[in-house]
Amino acid sequence: MKQNFTVRHGALDGVEAFLSVAKHRNFRKAAAELGVTPSAISQAVRTLEARIGAALFTRTTRSVGLTEAGERFFSRARPAFEELIAASETAREIGQRPAGLLRLSVPPAVVPTLLEPMIASFCRAYPEIELEIVASGELVDLAAEGFDAGIRMGDLIAPDMVAVRLAPSFPMVVVGSPDYLRHRTAPERIEDLRHHACLRLRRSNGSVAPWRFAKGNKAIEAIVAGPLIAHDYPTLLGAAIQGAGLAQVPSPIAGSAIEEGRLETLLSAFAVTSPGVFLYYPERHQVLPKLRAFIDHIRRQGDTEASRKPLPGRRA
Repeated sequence: MKQNFTVRHGALDGVEAFLSVAKHRNFRKAAAELGVTPSAISQAVRTLEARIGAALFTRTTRSVGLTEAGERFFSRARPAFEELIAASETAREIGQRPAGLLRLSVPPAVVPTLLEPMIASFCRAYPEIELEIVASGELVDLAAEGFDAGIRMGDLIAPDMVAVRLAPSFPMVVVGSPDYLRHRTAPERIEDLRHHACLRLRRSNGSVAPWRFAKGNKAIEAIVAGPLIAHDYPTLLGAAIQGAGLAQVPSPIAGSAIEEGRLETLLSAFAVTSPGVFLYYPERHQVLPKLRAFIDHIRRQGDTEASRKPLPGRRA
């Protein structure tokens, strides 16, 4: 039985009371159905009639009938109100169990290293969730673009977002192919990069990112030059493997190429550490179950993978 029935000032005020009275043709039965007093029902209906500007009921001491205006209002308001209740129930279900469309904005580099190993198992575990992954290097406005969450490296996330760690910190490594290095002296100092073809990343704000290093406790940014500028790390990595030049990339995406001998690491003593990969979303009082399910699943997957083998290129 419904409780705390109150008259509110809005388009739907009194509609539920009207529909109940119209169904039962009785104010007392309507009051009992809604769990309120008959006087509250009468007041709600009078307020609705005043707002509409027409009488909806004909009342006698023995019966309650609908006026012509009431009949027309009832014929259109009843299916609309039932649809509204159904919509509310659907929204409530999504708020109570993992279901619905889950849209994620992620950088391309994250897809093969972090998401691909768990997508199939997540879809099997949560068949009522429709997962949409939009791979882009752009830092989008999650709310404006209709995303539930995004995944980025920690230093790219705005401070007003809730951030959940998905992967530990890792070094940004400078890599080059044996083919490229066969005819060149490998750099031993940061300054030596001026003699090399350096593949660069263009940020989402349009600027070209400098290469970052650490020398003791000092952070250093090196302005480098080379034949290629790309908008994502996988493109830079692929170009480095093909011998186009040196690239500075997150160690996890270069791990397999390094292990297979297709790339060599350089300037390791000066490698700067990224804070790691985080899932982030706008601060809300409650995380929807579909997003909570994804967070928990990817964490479990990460724990399982870590127990088997460290992330490629991860520091101990």
